[in-house]
Amino acid sequence: MMPLSFSNAGDTVMIARIGGNAEAKKHLEDLGFVVGEHIRVISAAGNGNVIVSIKDSRLAITDQMAAKIMVQ
Repeated sequence: MMPLSFSNAGDTVMIARIGGNAEAKKHLEDLGFVVGEHIRVISAAGNGNVIVSIKDSRLAITDQMAAKIMVQ
């Protein structure tokens, strides 16, 4: 298991755990980041954001938010 922020562009990963406070978890859940969901990394952290494809949508989240999402 590793943080989403460590993933490389082109990786397809599965969400294993989401950390952070209740508000952060709820925000990520509302965006579609739920345990068991597969996501594809479009652009890895480098400019401060991670861009992912999840449920037929592309989303950008901050590197700090991506560090709270554990994937495998």
